[in-house]
Amino acid sequence: MTYIVNDKCIKCKYTDCVEVCPVDCFYEGVNMLVINSEECIDCGVCEPECPVDAIVPDTLLTEPDKTYWIEFNDKYAEDWPNLVRRKAAPADADDWQTVPDKMKYFDETPANKA
Repeated sequence: MTYIVNDKCIKCKYTDCVEVCPVDCFYEGVNMLVINSEECIDCGVCEPECPVDAIVPDTLLTEPDKTYWIEFNDKYAEDWPNLVRRKAAPADADDWQTVPDKMKYFDETPANKA
């Protein structure tokens, strides 16, 4: 089992989850975070910290969503910088919490390249 970050994180990018992660398995893109499934120890402490429910255990996903989100997270964890400390959320994060179909706003740019 591993935890994944889904599209609910896009444009919200709260980092409360990063602060509690004991193994620093979060990686930062310009407008969302992802989890490296190889580094995640499945402790689950990050899940309740996310105010938009963007972090879920892969056991709650069914195929093909399970494979898609694990691969998505791993792909970007490979290219994006590791984030080990909490940062301020974007100023308009609260406005994005209930926006549907957020993948159309996804930006694959690493946080350090923005």
